[in-house]
Amino acid sequence: MKSIKMLVAGLLALMPALAMAQDPGAQGMGVMGQVIFFAGFILIFYFLIWRPQSKRAKEHKALMSGLNKGDEVVTSGGVAGKITKVTDDFIVVEVADNVEIKVQKVAVAAALPKGTLKDI
Repeated sequence: MKSIKMLVAGLLALMPALAMAQDPGAQGMGVMGQVIFFAGFILIFYFLIWRPQSKRAKEHKALMSGLNKGDEVVTSGGVAGKITKVTDDFIVVEVADNVEIKVQKVAVAAALPKGTLKDI
């Protein structure tokens, strides 16, 4: 039993050396192959992360700049209401009769179509 454990331990100790051994005739990826691989990685990263995020940021910026008095909005916290006052960084949202809250413009998640609050 002890000799089997010693044999297994010896084989496991040699595994990294065997894995790193290469055929002397085999060559790795050349410089051009590395450049192509890196460019492909950058393109995938751009189309999956950078581009969609910048598109969402542009849409949200357009939403914030287009907020006007009387618009119905939903905040990122889920509060729905009607805008009663707009300033540079804040808006005042009426959430119920005579109940108004101040909210930062960046906290607005979506603008609702007119009349949506009456249906809720």
